[in-house]
Amino acid sequence: MSPSARRAAEPTGAPHRVAPHVPTQLGPTGRPATGRPASSGSGPRRTEDVLSLAQARRIALAAQGFADPRPTGPVTRRHLQRVLGRIALLQIDSVNVLARAHYMPLFSRLGPYPTSLLDAAAFDPPTRSARLLFEYWSHVAALTPVHLHPYLRWRMAEPHRHAWGAMQRVVAQSPDLVEWVRAEVAARGPVTAAELERDLPRPEKVHWGWNWSDAKAALEWLFLAGEVVVAGRTSTFARRYDLPERVLPRAVLDTPTPSEADAIRELVRIAAQALGVAAEPELRDYFRLTGPRFTRALQELVEEGTLRPVTVVGWTGPRGRGGEARPMRAWLHAQARIPRAATLAGVATLVSPFDPLIWERGRTERLFGFHYRIGIYTVAEQREHGYYALPFLLGDELVGRVDLKANRKAGVLEVAGAWAEPGRDVAAVAERLVPVLDEVAAWLGLSAVAVTEHGDLATALARARGGRRGVTVVG
Repeated sequence: MSPSARRAAEPTGAPHRVAPHVPTQLGPTGRPATGRPASSGSGPRRTEDVLSLAQARRIALAAQGFADPRPTGPVTRRHLQRVLGRIALLQIDSVNVLARAHYMPLFSRLGPYPTSLLDAAAFDPPTRSARLLFEYWSHVAALTPVHLHPYLRWRMAEPHRHAWGAMQRVVAQSPDLVEWVRAEVAARGPVTAAELERDLPRPEKVHWGWNWSDAKAALEWLFLAGEVVVAGRTSTFARRYDLPERVLPRAVLDTPTPSEADAIRELVRIAAQALGVAAEPELRDYFRLTGPRFTRALQELVEEGTLRPVTVVGWTGPRGRGGEARPMRAWLHAQARIPRAATLAGVATLVSPFDPLIWERGRTERLFGFHYRIGIYTVAEQREHGYYALPFLLGDELVGRVDLKANRKAGVLEVAGAWAEPGRDVAAVAERLVPVLDEVAAWLGLSAVAVTEHGDLATALARARGGRRGVTVVG
């Protein structure tokens, strides 16, 4: 690696002094595990109430699993559980321009892995007891560890508060249809919406995102209410619905339902642990928690010592009446650790737009100084960085973004554009990005990388890649 490339990976900012600290090791469910504690890292001193921005970044990256070593051999179910113990949720999205959203966070933390490993844990387990994940509206639609099912039952018990659009209409106007769909799932499950809707009228299409049949709307209502669950997905990624007792592990179904207050407090705790250090917006957003229930849970976690109020340098909240900037309140999880700079220096990976590291865009800007909007939700003429740009994480910083598409028919990973963040050594960033693109292509079974010279980083990539075997450079 060249000296300039090494400098591009070095974290910036002088950290505050920290006292030696051995953090509790996390078990596969995200709870504290017994046995040998983790041996690396350090925690902020209990007397400290101010964190530098560099410290906050490193805490957040460690909490999200980026400080954990990549597997040196084949990726196994144990590695999958380790990542789930860190981040808890895998957001689902139908966009398949590069890879489906739920596959990417594991790649970002583990490197290339067989996606069949996740499929077996979430969609096609050999037995009910082997299922690790179930699908629910825990964040948005997300794969969620099965042990969290009891902690989400309060949301299932109040579907009227969370339903929208066609679901509300069908429940209000066609309760008999909802009962018919429930009975059909019981008799025929697992079953898709298409298999149920053939005998039902389809309303006219009124919006590209809401072309649901009545049967689909009824299924979604029952899914929101926890009366049916997703048993798996078809080859076209359509949900296959069934009854909970035929899908979820018996031990999960037999777990008593906690009180609403206890459940929400546990979800806030998990969110805080996954974030490391966090302000209120991202703590709420992780499990989409609102209102006084969240506020009460947060206060209880502070009182019991699980969370500690801190200030992060540079994080500002709403301005005062005189226009002065006010520090934003933040909380540090008791198990948070600050990894050594050297631990993160080797990190070089692409991050999905739906990764929990960056899915709360305000936090992304506060932590990394990285303003990010995904192009798929923007009309073409207003896109600044292409259709599906992924941030490039190098060390403890987001140093660029790459607009990627997997052209599966041609067997090519297409780089439609790439941009370095202002002030970065573009050549050094490109040097570190080249092997990452090779890794992505190989993981997706693509044989070449094609770079279109759109963006300053793309130009540097094209130069760096020119003449390499199996690589196409297009201008």
